[in-house]
Amino acid sequence: MISKRTWHFASSSVFALAILSVSTISPGFAKTQATQAATPGSIAKPFGTVKVVNGKTITLTTNSGTDVDVLVQDSTHMIKTAPGQKDLEGATRIQLQEIEVGDRVLARGTSSDDGKSVLASSVIVMKKTDIADKQQHEREDWQKRGVGGLVKTIDPSTGTIAISTSAAGASKTLEIRTSKDTIVRRYSPDSVKFDDAKVGTLDQIKPGDQLRARGNRNADGSEITAEEIVSGAFRNIAGTVISVDPGKNTVSILDLLTKKPVVVQITSDSQMRKVPPFVAQRMAMRLKGVSPEGAPGSTPAGGSTQSNTGAGASPNGGSWAPPAGNAGGTRPSGGGDLQQMLARMPEVKLPELQKGDAVILVATQGTETSAPSAITLLSGVEPLLTASPSAASVLSPWSLSSGGDMAAAQ
Repeated sequence: MISKRTWHFASSSVFALAILSVSTISPGFAKTQATQAATPGSIAKPFGTVKVVNGKTITLTTNSGTDVDVLVQDSTHMIKTAPGQKDLEGATRIQLQEIEVGDRVLARGTSSDDGKSVLASSVIVMKKTDIADKQQHEREDWQKRGVGGLVKTIDPSTGTIAISTSAAGASKTLEIRTSKDTIVRRYSPDSVKFDDAKVGTLDQIKPGDQLRARGNRNADGSEITAEEIVSGAFRNIAGTVISVDPGKNTVSILDLLTKKPVVVQITSDSQMRKVPPFVAQRMAMRLKGVSPEGAPGSTPAGGSTQSNTGAGASPNGGSWAPPAGNAGGTRPSGGGDLQQMLARMPEVKLPELQKGDAVILVATQGTETSAPSAITLLSGVEPLLTASPSAASVLSPWSLSSGGDMAAAQ
């Protein structure tokens, strides 16, 4: 039975831990918590992933990247709860020896003078296996009940958003209905990691943004009542390589649309592939509106395999669900979609790009102080650029890395 003392602490903190369990705590909130832990003699509430368990000391790596030692006493109240719980319904006692590396922990106690340790009065634990199970369920749910597209209009006063979706080469409008209970997240302009997505508001969403929603559709599929939405502003670029700087991990590209050079940062999360010539030709034919009969491993430009998988279509092809707890983000499996096809293409390294190479890519917007970061970059795409000046739109910004595990999500 959970004591009243433990209940008082946990009831005020379990919601934060529920969010923490899928790594969607905003960086600002994490920073605040880390500051609390660093104030000598104050009541601190560090939370993070278990790095080491040594005797009665649990070392946590917090969301801000710092390590904090949680000192467990004989009097420390320790409980285990399920990911996503907003109260202590079903919470059980847990012993220190049951805590493992990779578990998520939220502690409460008195900070040391140097702010590097906390004498814990209470500890709430979420097991890494339970978190993994929840993440898998959410990935599947995003695929089954998720939809994606480009924002056409938004009315914050009524909580409705109209998006343009593409399936089987046809475009249609879908209305997203939100409520006070809808979870709204917004990608950072300089990051494609779901971990960096912050709690947002509807008035941040603008026409032209990419938006993904999860919820139940009405009978004719024209509306969806959203339980969660995530949005972001991304750049689609088509052009030719001007120069490459492997030392700075950047590539300079002449944007064919703006006729101006743009410097793009290549990160560890960037997916870089070279399109084989026969694949590029088939993709180009589809951009022209021609569909080769029996073309293997192909998806119409802007299309998806939604009718086969039940997954929602991304605005520019493929299916996506947001990362659920994996740093860097990843993408789901989906039968025969564009992102699976990309995953089978040969990788290309930055030094292999040559001046004059045709490339298409999707990237973050970047900021005044940081260059846009490449999410997906394809070389060997000369036939696509010849077929259509909007060839870059075949890429989906939601494919955040080449990792095999979902992200997550987003």
